[in-house]
Amino acid sequence: MRFAPSPTGYLHVGGARTALFNWLLARRHGGVFVLRIEDTDRERSSDAHTAAILDGLQWLGLTWDEGPYHQADGLARHVADAHLLLERGRAYRCFCTPEQLEERRRAAAGTDPHAFRYDRLCLNTVSAEEGAQRAAAGEPHTIRFHVPEGRTEWDDAVHGRIGFANDDIEDFVVLRSDGTPIYNLAVVSDDIAMRITHVIRGDDHVSNTPKQILLYQALGQPVPTFAHVPMILGADGKRLSKRHGATAVGEYRNQGILPDAMVNFLALLGWNPGTEEELFTREELIARFSLEGINSKSAVFDPAKLEWMNGQYIQRMSATELEPLVIEAFERAGAPDPGSAAADRDRLHAVIDLLKTRARTIDDFARYGTPYLSEDFEYDAAAVAKHWKDGDTAPRLQALHDAFTSLDDWSEASLETALRGLADGLGVGAGKLIHPLRVALVGQAVSPGIFEVAVVLGRERVLERIRRALRELAARG
Repeated sequence: MRFAPSPTGYLHVGGARTALFNWLLARRHGGVFVLRIEDTDRERSSDAHTAAILDGLQWLGLTWDEGPYHQADGLARHVADAHLLLERGRAYRCFCTPEQLEERRRAAAGTDPHAFRYDRLCLNTVSAEEGAQRAAAGEPHTIRFHVPEGRTEWDDAVHGRIGFANDDIEDFVVLRSDGTPIYNLAVVSDDIAMRITHVIRGDDHVSNTPKQILLYQALGQPVPTFAHVPMILGADGKRLSKRHGATAVGEYRNQGILPDAMVNFLALLGWNPGTEEELFTREELIARFSLEGINSKSAVFDPAKLEWMNGQYIQRMSATELEPLVIEAFERAGAPDPGSAAADRDRLHAVIDLLKTRARTIDDFARYGTPYLSEDFEYDAAAVAKHWKDGDTAPRLQALHDAFTSLDDWSEASLETALRGLADGLGVGAGKLIHPLRVALVGQAVSPGIFEVAVVLGRERVLERIRRALRELAARG
């Protein structure tokens, strides 16, 4: 199995899923997972994109057994295979210039620029001997594959039997006039050299497959098993692209998605385990993955589902495991440095455990965690407008401050008893105290259980934050 990305862009969701399916199949059957960088398009390829692809795969944990190979390094072999096709009479030299081809294309096409197919002029007018002589004299030429009559068919592991009439395939170029190979020849040559038995890739490659099968056969090599995976769609039913949000794997990493959650999510984009289960360890995915389970219809990328799944993984992690990721999230967000608070690791871990039941991404810890780890936080305007809107707010907060000050036992049960007893005494529902208190303690309208929050913050911070809220209310008039 191989994953062969082109370094003309970053590792996108579709490519990551293709890599994952190849990796799972290799691990399931004790095969070899090969990584090959298809960098023959030197103008569009870049070292930065190659590095990003490798980094993305490593972050996902999709380690390769061989490689990374670079397709450009196989040039001599690609050229040798093109000449082997010539020797076997399965290809021929074409001396038609681009200008001549364009003129014939215009003449044949009329208003349809795609109607022209190469007319085999050089096959019919230039003998193999003459072609060799002209090539030896330095005359520019390409090498074209001679497509035979008949049909080219294969049993696709995803779509079943697929076939193309060879009459619909023109005699395609395999070697350019500058001596560089066309994609289809390079891919086949590389896959033969690397002993690839299964080719799993996007179904946008289906149209390339008959050409590649013909090349395998002409080179006298066995044809691998092909599995063409449907494209990933956005919620609007169109092919996933930047208009749907992040598509590069690195962007999800920077948004606080965990690699295990991403792998689990990608596996279920087009593969059905045969049950209603949704959460799998890598070992479980390996044990259950099969090509037969890949759906022939496109999968829809649902960011909300990814975040839900990520939240499930966060909840399963310990505070110790999450600690470095949370600190990175604070740094990434430019939030107040939790380093000083992190010196009290017990408190930091308590905050992580408090927030992880609601977190959907690692970044949520930085997004909502500042009030739990720092005094440098602001009151959310909407929360203030909703819960500090009447003249009773300050007296109620003052009463809470006095009730909490006299507590001997600073526990969730004791705090709740004190608050609810105060509410009964004031003749109001407990919510009339809880909501203003939440804004006072964390500046937000939503938080974990308020008594859990108060215990994690501790007596002195809670009392000081209530006093701060009273000063804020007094300043607001």
